[in-house]
Amino acid sequence: MQSIQSEGYPVIFENSIPELVKFVEQGNYSRFFILTDENTGEHCLPIVQTALAHLDNFDIIEVNAGEENKNIDFCVGVWKMLIDFGADRKALMINLGGGVITDMGGFVASTYKRGIDFVQVPTTLLSQVDASVGGKTGVDVDGIKNIIGTFTQPRAVFMADEFLHTLPPRQILSGLAEMLKHGLIVDRQYWDTLKTSDLSLPSTELIHRSVEIKNEIVLQDPHEKSIRKALNFGHTIGHAVETWSLLNDKDPLTHGEAIAIGMICEAWLSNQKTDLPDNELIEIIEVLGGLYPHYQITEESLPTLLEHMQKDKKNLNGNINCTLLTNIGQYSIDNICFADELCDSLRYYAAL
Repeated sequence: MQSIQSEGYPVIFENSIPELVKFVEQGNYSRFFILTDENTGEHCLPIVQTALAHLDNFDIIEVNAGEENKNIDFCVGVWKMLIDFGADRKALMINLGGGVITDMGGFVASTYKRGIDFVQVPTTLLSQVDASVGGKTGVDVDGIKNIIGTFTQPRAVFMADEFLHTLPPRQILSGLAEMLKHGLIVDRQYWDTLKTSDLSLPSTELIHRSVEIKNEIVLQDPHEKSIRKALNFGHTIGHAVETWSLLNDKDPLTHGEAIAIGMICEAWLSNQKTDLPDNELIEIIEVLGGLYPHYQITEESLPTLLEHMQKDKKNLNGNINCTLLTNIGQYSIDNICFADELCDSLRYYAAL
C-alpha cells in the first residue's frame, strides 16, 4: 500500500514498524520517548519495544487511558517527566496510542521547549483515519473538546494494521463513523462501498481511502479557514452529545457513537436547510441506525447540549456553525443553525 504524502510528512502503510525503527535510527535524536497508556502499553508497546530493543536511549511515559484524562493536568505531568528525563530540543516523542494519545502527545511535544519532533503511531481505527492526519493537536478543558491546541505537523505517521486486531468491536465501530463521514461529505462511491463491505475490521484499502480523502482536504486548507470545515459534518452536535455523555453516563459514548448521532441530526438539518433529498436522509438514518445503538436524549438535556454547542471552537460571532450536506457526497460549509433548529434535530433523533 503506497504511502500518502501529507503537509511535509509521509503517512506510511507498508512495513510501518521497521520504517519507524529506520526513522529513529537515522534521526540523530538525543533521546526518544514513547508516550502510551495502559491499554496500548499492554497490547501494542511490546511490539514496538521488541523492534527498538537494540537501542538504549529511550524512556516510556504512560498516562491513564480515556478522554477524561486528555487535559492540561496530564500534560503538566508529561512535561515534568520530560524535564526529569533530561529531554532537550533534539528529543523525539513517539505517540503510541489512540486519538487521546496522538492529540495530547502532539500538543505536549509541540509546546515543550517551544517544540520537539514527534511522530504518530495510531493504534485504533479512529486515530488512524482521523486523529493522526492533519496536524491538529489538542486537549479538553471543562469537557470542551480540543479547545486548547496547536496546528503542528508530525515528522511521520506509521500505520500498523496489526494493532487493529487488538481492538474490541465497539472501538472498530467508533473509527468507522469517521470513515462513513468521509463518504458522506465527498465520495458517494466510497459511501456505497462501505455500505456493502464487511466492516467488522475494515480493509487496509478502505482505511487508505479514508486517509486519502482527509489528506486531500487538509492539504487545500491546513488551518481550517474554508473547505476543511467539511470534516466537521456531524461534529457540532456530536461533540456536544459526547461531552454530555462523558459528564453524565457511567459508560460514556465513544467518539464514533456520538458522531453517528450528530450525523443523523445534521442530516436532518441538511434536509431542512440545504435540500438534502428525503430518500438520502432515510438512507443515512438506515445505515447509521443499523450500525450504532440508539441513545436516549431527553428534553431536559437540551439546554445543556445547546450550551456545549455554543462553546464549540468552530463558531463565529456567537453563531453556531454547522457543516451540512446537499447530497450524499456533497457538503455545504458555514451554515448558521439556530437553537430551535438544533433542538428540533435532537428531538427528531430521539423519536426515531
